[in-house]
Amino acid sequence: MKMWLGKKIIFLQTLLCFSIVGTNSHGLKEYHFVLKEAHYRRLCSSKPILTVNGQFPGPTVRAYYGETIYVNVHNKGKYNITLHWHGVKQPRNPWSDGPEYITQCPIKPGGKFRQMLIFSIEEGTIWWHAHSDWARATVHGAIYIYPRKGESYPFPTPDEEVPIVLGEWWKSDVSDVYEEFLRNGGSPNESDAITINGQPGDLYPCSKSETFKLNVHYGKTYHLRMVNAAMNLVLFFAVSKHNLTVAGVDSAYSKPLTRDYICIAPGQTADVLLHANQEPNDYYMAARAYSSALGVAFNNGITTARIHYHENHAPNKSPSLPYLPLYNDTKAVFDYYVSIKGLNEADPYQVPTNITTHMLTTLSINTFPCPENQTCAGPNGTRLASSVNNISFENPTIDILEAYYYHIKGVYHKGLPKFPPLKFDFNAEYLPLELQIPKKGTKVAVIKFGSTVELVFQGTNLVTGIDHPMHLHGTSFFAVEYGFGNFDKHKDRKTYNLIDPPLMNTILVPKNGWASIRYRASNPGVWFVHCHLDRHLSWGMETVFIVRNGEGDAEILPLPPDMPQC
Repeated sequence: MKMWLGKKIIFLQTLLCFSIVGTNSHGLKEYHFVLKEAHYRRLCSSKPILTVNGQFPGPTVRAYYGETIYVNVHNKGKYNITLHWHGVKQPRNPWSDGPEYITQCPIKPGGKFRQMLIFSIEEGTIWWHAHSDWARATVHGAIYIYPRKGESYPFPTPDEEVPIVLGEWWKSDVSDVYEEFLRNGGSPNESDAITINGQPGDLYPCSKSETFKLNVHYGKTYHLRMVNAAMNLVLFFAVSKHNLTVAGVDSAYSKPLTRDYICIAPGQTADVLLHANQEPNDYYMAARAYSSALGVAFNNGITTARIHYHENHAPNKSPSLPYLPLYNDTKAVFDYYVSIKGLNEADPYQVPTNITTHMLTTLSINTFPCPENQTCAGPNGTRLASSVNNISFENPTIDILEAYYYHIKGVYHKGLPKFPPLKFDFNAEYLPLELQIPKKGTKVAVIKFGSTVELVFQGTNLVTGIDHPMHLHGTSFFAVEYGFGNFDKHKDRKTYNLIDPPLMNTILVPKNGWASIRYRASNPGVWFVHCHLDRHLSWGMETVFIVRNGEGDAEILPLPPDMPQC
């Protein structure tokens, strides 16, 4: 097992992140991403979709630990676009992070942007995706980060690596789905299929011949590099008659965890080992949704792919489906998540114990009254919304990063509440209707460089309780605890795992519950914080953390010369 960081665990993440900037001035890798439409056929019909280089899912980016690479992005599509490198910390380099109007203005049709990806502490599997409207439904792909050259995995080297990208497919144009639900104020139409590597699988019409197939040899081990690129679905995943060993999550290795299923939320990634140790035959891998919200429609289909053993056997035309927990099995979800433990010696720094910045943010589904002379499709004729600490975020028309960098006033406002401005029993069964209406605004939290942060995400039962996969840009964090009900700082901190919590960038907050994370704010810049269920993001469940500059080499890098303009 690799121990190269074990002796350095007391170092701050700052030193590790910033020391790599500028160390790869020769032989830099370059990728070329061309955004363009391509026709794809699924579910008995075809349509044009936005792709990178005509591929769906998009091309895989590969790098070694600590490398810096460049991606030359050329937008030949019809709409504005940005690309986000999900889980790449980008030390001192928020300019290439990607969320539209947060860290950059979009790349206009015909425009180009050369994005610099600075890898620092990441190792394992993460991903990239569009960060404009709902373009990420088809514009996404995996990122593989290998150990330093000459070093090995903290597990026996697998015989082969395989991408497993989970997603969703709509028969209609995704931009039409997006525009329609924002116009009418209701929920978006659910997808028509769940996919594995872009394919719906055997159980969907007109799909069997294109089902993804993984050919394996008995006795070998396969590294499944898993990404949940679904727009709005937390997913269970399993392989019939095979156990899965989780060896890493969100580009950080973890202690081996062997299960017959895993759970993976939108935005999350996992490094999973599949041992081909069953009787040679055909077996299904499958995924289906976890959805605990009452009265919220979701795609309850099952996507499949096939595992085919090379060894001689009579082909099984109808493999059995693996065990997958029921769609509303919250216990199965969090039994899995609390079992993931960090690999201490591979962590870049220790779990913060001396906290200097405490934050508790409520995550709510809300409603706004329907404007006069309109018909709205939300509950009781309202418009659906969402909020962080009762503020439904409004995107500006100039990106916040440039406004911060150049001291442009009026684009955003400081003062995001560090604690809920409205205090009530967050998970009561019946809550007053007046609590449902949030405020609108572009408020951010400003955090001092080097702060040690404890952030508790608290779900509420306003409108409906539901799980929220919350993603922080620009950092990884330790997931120290999950709980149900209202967070109690006196009682619940006693159960924190401060010994071996996993290092993550996206955490699933339980329905009517909470999740607590800790990290060191050692990456200066403007960093997006949001729910990775895209309907919630579209309604306003997002905010921004601005980490101030430190001293010397702890300041934001200069603005790139080809930064897109608004």
